[in-house]
Amino acid sequence: MLFNQLLTLLPLLLLGSVSVSARPQPNRIKRQGGQCPSFALQDYADFQISDGVAGNAAAEANAIFVDPFGGCDLSTVDATSLDNMSTMREAAEDAETDLFNPQIDAATGAEADALQVGKIKNKVLKLTAFSQVLNIKIAQGDDASSTKLDEETTKLNKNIATDEASAGETSQAAVGGGEAANNAAVADADDTESTSSSSASGSTCTCAN
Repeated sequence: MLFNQLLTLLPLLLLGSVSVSARPQPNRIKRQGGQCPSFALQDYADFQISDGVAGNAAAEANAIFVDPFGGCDLSTVDATSLDNMSTMREAAEDAETDLFNPQIDAATGAEADALQVGKIKNKVLKLTAFSQVLNIKIAQGDDASSTKLDEETTKLNKNIATDEASAGETSQAAVGGGEAANNAAVADADDTESTSSSSASGSTCTCAN
C-alpha cells in the first residue's frame, strides 16, 4: 500500500519541481528597464558615418544613438546626455547644409555621386538622432513630441530606403566635416539657455527630407 501511495504522489512532486524551475529568475527581471547610461558628446568627425559604402546606414546610425540605450528605461536619461545627443544631431544637420550641399554643387562625376550617397547616409544619421531625442522626451512625459516623432520617422524611413537602394556604392564624407560642423552645433547649444532648451527638445528642427 505504501508503494502505491508513493506512485500516486510522484507525478505531483515532479510537477511542482517543474513549476519552480520555470519561474523567471529575479536577477533577470531586475536588469530589465534599468537606469540608462550617460551619453558623451562627440565631435562630428568621430561619429559621422558617410565614409565607406551605402546600404547599412540604419545600423551604423543605430550603433551611435540607439544601441547604447538598449534595454534601459529611456525616462532615466539625464539632461546632459539629452543635450549631448541634440548637439550631435545639430552637427550632422550643419554638415548637410554647410558642407555636403556646397561640395556636391561644386563636384562632378564620381565625386559628386559619392558625396550624394554620403549625404543620404548623413541624413539617416541626423534623423536617427532626432528620433531618439524625441523618444526620450516622450518617455519623460512630453506627449507633444509624439506627432513630431511620426513626421521624423517618415523622413527617416524614406532615407533608409534610398540608402539601401544604393547598397555597395561608394560613399564619401564631406571635407571639413569635423571641426566646422561640430563648432557650429556647440555654438548653437551654448548661445542662450532658452536656445539650449529648445535644442534639447528638438522641437525647432527644420530637418529636410
